[in-house]
Amino acid sequence: MKGFYRSKYTTPSGEVRYAAVTQFEATDARRAFPCWDEPAIKATFDISLVVPKDRVALSNMNVIDRKPYPDDENLVEVKFARTPVTSTYLVAFVVGEYDFVETRSKDGVCVCVYTPVGKAEQGKFALEVAAKTLPFYKDYFNVPYPLPKIDLIAIADFAAGAMENWDLVTYRETALLIDPKNSCSSSRQWVALVVGHELAHQWFGNLVTMEWWTHLWLNEGFASWIEYVCVDHCFPEYDIWTQFVSADYTRAQELDALDNSHPIEVSVGHPSEVDEIFDAISYSKGASVIRMLHDYIGDKDFKKGMNMYLTKFQQKNAAAGWTW
Repeated sequence: MKGFYRSKYTTPSGEVRYAAVTQFEATDARRAFPCWDEPAIKATFDISLVVPKDRVALSNMNVIDRKPYPDDENLVEVKFARTPVTSTYLVAFVVGEYDFVETRSKDGVCVCVYTPVGKAEQGKFALEVAAKTLPFYKDYFNVPYPLPKIDLIAIADFAAGAMENWDLVTYRETALLIDPKNSCSSSRQWVALVVGHELAHQWFGNLVTMEWWTHLWLNEGFASWIEYVCVDHCFPEYDIWTQFVSADYTRAQELDALDNSHPIEVSVGHPSEVDEIFDAISYSKGASVIRMLHDYIGDKDFKKGMNMYLTKFQQKNAAAGWTW
């Protein structure tokens, strides 16, 4: 399930069908189109898709044109607005059968959650989380969300937990959908954390991107820490910080105690080495280090530093050392 691939799903009537889905992180955009597939080599993208006319087509930007395809009356050509300067691993497109729910955040961003057909009701909690999260991050970073919309979509056949593609965030169904009748509180908390994590990346990872995969821990560690800050603010009834030690700090220590552990910052020399560092050291130990730094220097100065970092390097790349 890498690059541009078929995602298998079953309709309510029991029929097996397929959606067309992308997963480009870390180095799989090259499986879909020729490119310089490195985070520091950014470009704009003009994306057009030729799809069956009864399918939903999504990409990073808004649809600016949809017209019949001249060679086949059953197809349409969907053209999307040009993306901002972005890294190849953050490009995304999805084609399939989906329902959706939508709203606007208080700062005017259109928020949509796409679900399997017949499950739109299960997307409403994630929609609530996203609509609360975007204004929180805007205020926390003092940097506005840079795009006009944000789409969150549940993918039936998806290897990652979620992926922060700019403006089109993909999720496993279990990380986005909540059955309002049967889901427990822990499932709601999990969805809130994952949505908070991926939307944090829209600033810290997408607007400002790591220079190379060596600095992955800063992207993921920061998002893994601030997801707790966000959920604690938006849903204080969860008392979410009580879970940080068991969910992240202890998990990182357990892996760090092994003989084959690695430093928080790892030199990556080849694309095949990147997947090996998507682990608890980069995510959970990274989050623990960021939490320690925040608590040491204080929330006011930490926010000021984040604003300076995001403002100085927006739509550019940065190494971990430049954060300090």
